[in-house]
Amino acid sequence: QVQLKESGGGSVQSGGSLRLSCAVSGSIGSTYCMGWFRQEPGKDREGVALIEDVGRITYANSVKGRFTISRDVAQNTLALQMTSLKPEDTAMYYCAARSPAYNDCRYYMTRPYLLDYWGQGTQVTVSS
Repeated sequence: QVQLKESGGGSVQSGGSLRLSCAVSGSIGSTYCMGWFRQEPGKDREGVALIEDVGRITYANSVKGRFTISRDVAQNTLALQMTSLKPEDTAMYYCAARSPAYNDCRYYMTRPYLLDYWGQGTQVTVSS
């Protein structure tokens, strides 16, 4: 059974930085798509950044150039480095994974309901 646990959320001023981490317990499988989604109250969950087992990365247009996703296979962790944060980045951030992955991550970015595993979420609040 795969379990995901996020950490690193918090409050920061506009222009600041935060680093989210996701600890993965259990075996994720040889083919996967995993990464970060976020959700504001009353809105749909949206893909932020996903990484495939082959290393290909997909970012939402709204975070390109500001956010960086990385995967440490040896430590079995996932990270999201967020810089130049904006108030519109305020949301609950979730670590999620799909395994096995039958499509590349671009497919799953807009279909969060297809992800198999989810963490509890960590709140990110950016004030202006």
